[in-house]
Amino acid sequence: MRLRHIEIFQAIRQTGSVSAAAQLLHVSQPAVTKVLQHAEQQLGFPLFLRVRGKLQATPEALELEREVDKVTESLQGVRRLAQSLRRAPGHSVRLGATPALALSLLPPAIHEWTGRYPDIVCELSSAHSRELVQNLLMREIDVALTLQLPDHPGLKAQALASGVLVALAPIGYWPDKDVGTPLPLMALSDAPFIGLSSSDPLSTRLDRYLENVQPPPRVSIAVQTYSLARAMVESGAGLTVIDPFTALGASPGTTAIRPLAPPLPITLYAITRADEPPPHTVSELMAIFSRRAQEQLDRLLGHTG
Repeated sequence: MRLRHIEIFQAIRQTGSVSAAAQLLHVSQPAVTKVLQHAEQQLGFPLFLRVRGKLQATPEALELEREVDKVTESLQGVRRLAQSLRRAPGHSVRLGATPALALSLLPPAIHEWTGRYPDIVCELSSAHSRELVQNLLMREIDVALTLQLPDHPGLKAQALASGVLVALAPIGYWPDKDVGTPLPLMALSDAPFIGLSSSDPLSTRLDRYLENVQPPPRVSIAVQTYSLARAMVESGAGLTVIDPFTALGASPGTTAIRPLAPPLPITLYAITRADEPPPHTVSELMAIFSRRAQEQLDRLLGHTG
């Protein structure tokens, strides 16, 4: 099938008739009929049958539709990439961040940076690390902030700050004298635990960290984001292990923070495309992120000290 065949096929599937497909595509009805007939002639079987005045896809067409959808998705990706390439360089910066960082680190850093460069438009988005990698490769964003080091030759990573994962529990779960002190690994044994979804890349590291805990923590709830894990702790559902940036956003009146012992280190990365050196304005933004992140981590040490 040619691309024009696919376009006509999908238009008829969407509208149920040749005339409506023609209106959708802004072409004449005979033109749609001609392309449909040509497609069926090349394929050697009909794509549609008329049933009670409507065109319904044949079983063969339904089988083809699965692959056609993949082609359409790829074409949409090409269009998005072309739109990104048309964007005038230097007039805007598009930033993506994981949900935890988008809520805690992005707002104050972006506010400071846009104060220095008021003429540059800043577009912000939030997605998980895997999506951010794809967004970068498709040129839909310029910089991604993540706690994951990407494994892709087309991307490069700049370490901005280093910290450790922390335990967060409802207030009163630990004795007051222990709050802020390192939490021994075995203290998580049989604890009511808010776990991370297996789709989170950090969940594998956390699982390895906890594999020697016997009996293991009781995971009755698994969540997709650190912010949701924090909210569950704030509701009193159990304790969790999350990144320090999210932990600092928890209500001090309902939660308590403790670093882990032994520590489980994490790094904040700025990810960019390897073949494009960032302009000086973006480099300055990375310096702001690095300073702001370190300030938050230092505040956490003061919070737990």
